[in-house]
Amino acid sequence: MEKDFDKWNEYKKEIETINSDIYFNEWQIWWVSLWLNIKQESCWKWDNFRRPVLILKKLSSKTFIWIPLSSKIKYWTWYANYKQSWEDFTALLYQIRMFDNARFQRKMWEIDETDFNKIKKRLKKLLNL
Repeated sequence: MEKDFDKWNEYKKEIETINSDIYFNEWQIWWVSLWLNIKQESCWKWDNFRRPVLILKKLSSKTFIWIPLSSKIKYWTWYANYKQSWEDFTALLYQIRMFDNARFQRKMWEIDETDFNKIKKRLKKLLNL
């Protein structure tokens, strides 16, 4: 895949102008606009530079910490797998970040409390907290 950094830069300028009065909460999974990353960093998956992410921690009405999700199941200490009713997912724990909610495109679903706590437990273990 050839990366079009110029196209992403134009799209990012549009995102910057969004008035983001969107209600969101922890446990939710959203499509968010990401950027073109380099090398091994998690990148966008679909059109409009978007990827599904799990809201790990709501910091304010506009900012949050998120974990990107993948439909490719992976096993290692920096991954946490869970099953949605129709598909398995992997949370990429090593790629947590903070973002503004202007990146939201649409809400997908919420995961249950058991899976959410499992992911948080794996993250704590990874970070030695």
